[in-house]
Amino acid sequence: MAILEYNNIGISAVAACVPKRVMKNSDLAGFLNEEELKRTLGYIGIREKRYVDEGVCASDLCCQAAEKLFADNNVDPAEIDAVIFLSQTPDYRQPATAPSLAHRLGVPTSVLSFDVNLACSGFVYGVATCFSFLQNPGIRKALLLVGETMSKTISQKDRATVPLFGDAGTATLIEKGDFGTSAFSLNSDGSKMDVLKMPYGGYRNPSCEEGLKEVEDEHGNIKNGETLRMDGMEVFNFGIRAVPSDIRDLLKHLNKTIDDVDLLIYHQANKFMTDFFSKHLKIPATKTPYSLDRFGNTSSASVPLTIVSELFDKEKFSARKSVLFSGFGSGLSWGTAWLNLEKTKISELVEY
Repeated sequence: MAILEYNNIGISAVAACVPKRVMKNSDLAGFLNEEELKRTLGYIGIREKRYVDEGVCASDLCCQAAEKLFADNNVDPAEIDAVIFLSQTPDYRQPATAPSLAHRLGVPTSVLSFDVNLACSGFVYGVATCFSFLQNPGIRKALLLVGETMSKTISQKDRATVPLFGDAGTATLIEKGDFGTSAFSLNSDGSKMDVLKMPYGGYRNPSCEEGLKEVEDEHGNIKNGETLRMDGMEVFNFGIRAVPSDIRDLLKHLNKTIDDVDLLIYHQANKFMTDFFSKHLKIPATKTPYSLDRFGNTSSASVPLTIVSELFDKEKFSARKSVLFSGFGSGLSWGTAWLNLEKTKISELVEY
């Protein structure tokens, strides 16, 4: 367990953007039989998700979120010293997307910018990375852009993934200030890399005729080698093994208990899993905001999207001093963060 601690660095603002196109899981009747549909909707807790239109990328959603954040907080792009774009659905294999995003946002060429390829734990890792840069006196403000177009990674003939995944882009501004102590626990287990994987399309197994061939599995799901493969039971087993214990370990390191937590914001994987975590942690539902029902699993973007959709209303979840983030998924990779969101300004959700 890698634990990182920081003082007087925090999240000053968050914004998010989702596509306008709504995909309702109730419309999957026919694709899923009535019993499968009822069981699936009850288990995962997702009523609908958002899909981008053709030609729209994760970077476009992040750009919209960043422009909203800049406008709402009177941010001068010249103040930004670091731009990090975190996604598994970048614009290109080469070049990195972050420099072009910095350019689109009017950030000076003196900016530090790069991409991070990470999935569901990505926001926790990305925030920790920005905090580390902010320890340097030469970095004033860092902009973390986290977005995914998961609809482009799944087979629309796969019952296991179609009800789950949606698209979103987010922008998070991180800077120095009176934020107190923050802490992160970051972990990974590469021996389980096959649990969530797209086998073809990279450089180990390049795009080829074999990789694009559609194959039907024993459950009637049809996928090719460049669409996401997910072993749902293994993901669940990994989650119950890793997530609650990591949260407890970080709290123990900080000499805190679950009773000290104001909010626990999970990666929005599926409600059965996260409710299971909460039961084991003995944290009430009143402290665990969800955006899952309306936006689905947006991978790395799910935690900041939940912050925006659920915490924009200041009366809702008003206690925000002691907040845990929990991200977990592909890699396998997982992480927990302890932060103070009392001074965080949250923009209204944008549609694009």
